Order: sequence, then structure tokens, then C-alpha cells
Amino acid sequence: MVREIIISKLSKTEKIRNMANLNTSYIGLQLKNPLIVSSSGLTDNPDKVKKAAEAGAGAVVLKSLFEEQINFEAGRLINGNQSGYPEAMDYIRNYSKSNSLDEYLALIENAKKSVDIPVIASINCVSVNDWIGFSKQIEAAGADALELNAYFIPTDKKRDSGSYEKMYFDLAARVKETVDIPVALKLGSNFTNLIHIITQLYFRKVEGVVLFNKFYEPDIDVNKLKFRPGGVFSNPTDISRTLRWTSIISDQVPNIDIAASTGVHDGKSAVKLLLAGATTVQVCSILYKNGVNFLQTMLQDIESWMNDQGFETVDNFRGRLNYGHIIDPAVYERSQFMRYFSNYT
Repeated sequence: MVREIIISKLSKTEKIRNMANLNTSYIGLQLKNPLIVSSSGLTDNPDKVKKAAEAGAGAVVLKSLFEEQINFEAGRLINGNQSGYPEAMDYIRNYSKSNSLDEYLALIENAKKSVDIPVIASINCVSVNDWIGFSKQIEAAGADALELNAYFIPTDKKRDSGSYEKMYFDLAARVKETVDIPVALKLGSNFTNLIHIITQLYFRKVEGVVLFNKFYEPDIDVNKLKFRPGGVFSNPTDISRTLRWTSIISDQVPNIDIAASTGVHDGKSAVKLLLAGATTVQVCSILYKNGVNFLQTMLQDIESWMNDQGFETVDNFRGRLNYGHIIDPAVYERSQFMRYFSNYT
């Protein structure tokens, strides 16, 4: 009798523990959970991709193919070429581009063979023609989706902001005309009207956006009087901006998927972004610090929270606290802090 009671209690505990179902979908892909390892050195070879999958990742975004890096390598080889023949220089440029692309296509093919989770390719180009050409070949290599890591720095004082925005729209439209796999744009937050930008991307059939891109940040060495790289990793406090815009965009542009990124350092922060309306959550910095197996801890924290709250699926609570579902949406709009901190001296 006592044994039956113990078994009954264990079965009940097991049932409660397994109640949470983390399955979700993102840009048409089926994921076993909403945690995605973002484009980084954590996904630059098939072995690392396999480790991420074994640790519980719902999907991976491969490290970006950077056109600027290809051009840099070509320039380095050209500088070492003393022939002076333009034909030789053209050959070196084309060889560098072709060789780098072939390596990336091999990464896609081998990563797909090693895991059973979606493999999303990522490219970062500075010329439109290469975006298009790379996209076609990446689709042919078997990538499940494509993330465009796009950022056009507005450094020309003679161009208005609209012309820069048009570059994103044209890029999205041309890539979508070229490939059949889902496409997401990884964006920065420095737009005058982010809602308009993402609405226009949706009209161009883009399935998702990643909010936000963590760009290279320069710093200055005051002793050596030269520039140096700034902080590479995100901080937990970086989530605030992502949280605000995830909440607003998920309400104002509800038909586009959002992969929330930057500042995600534990399961609790992932839950916050899902409550704000994120479709999925991309993780990177904390995995560099704690190892890719930290994904398991994050997933356990999400499951535990869902069980405590009585949510059986992610869809049950996704967006419950976004811009359209809270009593006072001004908490997401307010930019000044005086109302909250005026009592501090």
C-alpha cells in the first residue's frame, strides 16, 4: 500500500514536471523550444552546431558569411601580389570570394547532416548583387532559412534617412524574389520609426526580424592614442531596449515573427521576452561565458516557471504583456525617468 502511494506521488510529480510543452514555430520552422543559438563563433563549425543541438537548442544560426571579411582577405592577398597585372588582382578577388563561399556552403551541408534541428544561414554583405548571389547558393546548400545581417551606416550627409531605409526594403524584396526559404532581417534599433520599417518588411514578404543586432562598438585607448574594440558581450541590462520594442512590434506588426536578442542571460530573461511577444529568443553572450550546456539550465528554468504558472504551452503566455495587452501601455512608451526616480537624490 505504501509502495503504491509512493508510485502514485512520483507519477504525479513526473506529470507536473512534463506538463510544459516548449514546442514553437518561427518563420515557418518547427522548433522543439524557443531558444536559438545566435550567429557567432559558437556556430562556426559542424561540431559546435552538434553540441548546441545536444545541449537543447531549438535552432542555430550559423556564423555569418561576411563580405567585408572576404574583401579584406582578398586585399591582403593582392597586397602580397607584386605582379601588378589587373587580371591577377581580379583573379585573386574572385578566388577569395568563391573559396569563402564554398567553405560556407560546406558548413551548411555538414551542419544539416549532423543535427535534426533547423539550421539558419546568415550573411552580411555590403553590395546588393552579392546578397542575391549568396542567397541562391545558400538555399541550394540546404539551409532551412536565411538571416540577413543588414546594417547600412548613414555616413553621407547629403542623403536623407528615407534613402537609407529604402536600401533595407530593396534588399528584402530582391532576396525574397530570389529564394523560397524563409527570410529574417537582423536589425539595429537606430531607426526613426521602427514600426514603419518592420511593417514595410512584412509587406515585402519577410517572415521575421531579429531585435536587435549587437554591432561592433569602438573604444579609445587614451594611453596609446588609438581606437580599439569596445565590449564584445552583452550585459543583462541590455534587455530593456529589446523588451520595449519586442512588446511594441509584436502588437503593432503581429503577423511578423520576432527573434528577441541581446541581454538574454538566463531563463527568466527569456520568459520576459516571450511575455512581451517574442516568437523566439536568441542566446549568445551567456553561452560564451558559461558554456553551451547552459542552455539546459535556461530551458529548465523556463519549464519550471511555466509549471508554477500553470502554462502548458509557450503560446499560452506569449505576448500576454505586450503593448496591446497591458492596462497602461505608457510604460513601454515613456522615455524619461523623472516620474520613477524623482524621489532619489
